[in-house]
Amino acid sequence: MSSVVTGEAVVLELRPAGFGARGLSILIDIVAQIILAVLLLLLIGNVFDGVLDTALTRALLLVVVVLLLVVLPVTVETLTRGKSLGRLVMGLRIVRDDGGAIRFRHAFIRGMLAILEIYMLGGSLAFIVSLFNERSKRLGDLLAGTYAMRERVVVRPRALAVMPPRLQQWSETADIGRLPDPLARRMSQFLASAPKLTPQARHTLSLDLAAEASHHVWPTPPGDTHPEEFLHAVIAARRDRDYAAMMRQRERTEATAKRLHTLPFS
Repeated sequence: MSSVVTGEAVVLELRPAGFGARGLSILIDIVAQIILAVLLLLLIGNVFDGVLDTALTRALLLVVVVLLLVVLPVTVETLTRGKSLGRLVMGLRIVRDDGGAIRFRHAFIRGMLAILEIYMLGGSLAFIVSLFNERSKRLGDLLAGTYAMRERVVVRPRALAVMPPRLQQWSETADIGRLPDPLARRMSQFLASAPKLTPQARHTLSLDLAAEASHHVWPTPPGDTHPEEFLHAVIAARRDRDYAAMMRQRERTEATAKRLHTLPFS
């Protein structure tokens, strides 16, 4: 992950694309360009059959090359704010170093340098340059101030905390206050990652978090309660109570709206 701080002091967590994903997206773009080139050449050959001389043929070929290697990629990248066919397939986007959308200037610099480092040198220069920076930037990205970002990131859903059956009765009568946000976040992160921790670290962290959470709970659970069971019970109870309070507030709001709707207009 790569952290970017915006002008509003908001920290964005972005995931730069690796060289493999970028290379595959470029390969898709090149294949698409070759197909377009063949179609254009066939169209030109059918339209100007027997009319073109050598000089005009070379001029048209140059126009086709410039159109496919510079004009079309720069235009598409500018209009789509960093997309191309290959990046669309791979779930990538070109963004500025500050995480913002690119403009024509960035796309033009990248497009011009792509002729050298990708088409003329077969991608070797782009590969070498990408090895020496953490965001796998090619030369065009370094000069334009851009990099490739992953848009499609698989996020595994976190398992919800479940109320331990032996603490169900205790939780119904216990006074469980609102937990501070940092503490609630650390408790949720611990419960999600607990199976991956070593037994000693898992036990130590569960004791520390349970001791912090106990300051917001009265009465304390039975003495033989495991710290992790206590954390599960607190998180589950607070979640259920917050949800119930939200539903009650929603019902009151809807009832008030209905009463106002039935009032006659003066």
